[in-house]
Amino acid sequence: MEETRAKRVDASARMRAVPIAVTPEGFWCCPSPAALHKSLKNNPHHHGGGGNHKPPPPTPPPQQHKTTTPSAPPSRAPSVLSEPVAGDAPDEPPPQPAAAEAEAERHKICVGFGQPETSDVTVVLYGKEGIAVRMSVHGDVLRRSSAFFAEKLSSSSSSSGSGGHGHGSCLEIHDCDDAEIYVETVGLMYCDEAKHKLLKQNVSRVLRIMKVAESLGFHACVKSCLDYLEAVPWVGEEEDNVVSSIRHLQSKAYGVSPLLKRITSDNLKSPTDTLALIMEMVLKSTDDRARREMKALVLNLLKDSNHCTDGSSDISSELLYSSCQGCLDRLRLLFSEATGQEFSVELTRQITLETDNLLWLVEILVNQRICDDFVALWANQSEIAELHGKLPVASRHTVSCITARLFVGIGRGEMLPSKNTRLLLLQVWLQPLIDDYSWLQCSCRSFDRKLVEEGIGQTILTLPLEDQRSMLLAWLGRFLKLGDNCPNLQRAFEVWWRRTFVRPYVSQARYD
Repeated sequence: MEETRAKRVDASARMRAVPIAVTPEGFWCCPSPAALHKSLKNNPHHHGGGGNHKPPPPTPPPQQHKTTTPSAPPSRAPSVLSEPVAGDAPDEPPPQPAAAEAEAERHKICVGFGQPETSDVTVVLYGKEGIAVRMSVHGDVLRRSSAFFAEKLSSSSSSSGSGGHGHGSCLEIHDCDDAEIYVETVGLMYCDEAKHKLLKQNVSRVLRIMKVAESLGFHACVKSCLDYLEAVPWVGEEEDNVVSSIRHLQSKAYGVSPLLKRITSDNLKSPTDTLALIMEMVLKSTDDRARREMKALVLNLLKDSNHCTDGSSDISSELLYSSCQGCLDRLRLLFSEATGQEFSVELTRQITLETDNLLWLVEILVNQRICDDFVALWANQSEIAELHGKLPVASRHTVSCITARLFVGIGRGEMLPSKNTRLLLLQVWLQPLIDDYSWLQCSCRSFDRKLVEEGIGQTILTLPLEDQRSMLLAWLGRFLKLGDNCPNLQRAFEVWWRRTFVRPYVSQARYD
């Protein structure tokens, strides 16, 4: 917390006018350290002179500058002055060496609000950035606006015996974190409606103003900041900054509920119900491009949500599997219709659509780590697998993308179906996949031959050795006939060979 100290003002102090920083919205504020250093560099006479430096000729004291801003009357614009520098008051006793060095390192400016000639209180801010800001203000304005200043000025008045008006008192505030915003917040005490002064400000600056206003007990300004934040959009990280800034205000009578309603709701429907509605809308979309874009968006959002919750998602598996079952039922019906009538382009499009929907749902299941049951569900679709061979390959080949994705998932360890389920998946769906293999390589951009072949081989190698033998010998017969139009499982074949013909003799030699 800033430390404050009250003392009497030396009315004879001389001040020199220096440039002032003005925000685009008309706020007067003390210059930033970089601007101040540049000003001092361009005006070297503001520094204390060296040994050969002659003091400037005496000039009459300059009048304080007053500037009119578009959003404040001229009588309320602050004037900015610098503290006296070396050579301005040669009659004063020189400071102690250590104090003089500290004073030389601190850059000083002065700000006056309202009518500077009628000010009766001086507030001195000592910023951590090495700037001392001296504000000439009016006690009645500060008492009326700020509980902090009302208390400090009351204590100062009592100790000085000035009848409660605090005339000529000075408050020192040390270790000020944000001197620029502090000055701007004090300036807002002179405004009839602070909310209008916040227009066109950015969210981060208003949060800084609100923080200072709260520390000063400037309740009207805090309320104006909350009204501003409630009305403007929050972009990027601003939302987290706003929420973290207003959480601690809930216990106070500032009315932060309208802001928090933007991110929370007492009557919010179940996330599962909302997701069910979203998925139903996506799955039934009639525009191909919009459907692809929303599928990618929803999938990425679910992945991000899953990472943020460490895998503990609230998404209902019943919801996902209900959607999967609906797609499978429609796909089975489409296959039945395709074999019982003359094939049409529209029927092919619908089969492709349902297949794409199933692939999307499989990716969601994999992301949620609940895909084991779908492998069993797909392995038991023997009716669809039988009808698969009766359809033209141009219409049916996309269905084999589902099988390929499951093999890849098993090979990667993304799903852990039982031994019987893995064997059934190979028995029911490996042959349809081989039948469509040439089309998958030519027509599916996302098809990765090496990845699929690795997945099939790893799936076979998870089976008992006898099942490995039967599956790989059946594959060998097809591969020798089809060549590149058949998955290349030579790596899995080598592993099985070593398990069958090499390892038994190695083990026997060890025991002999």
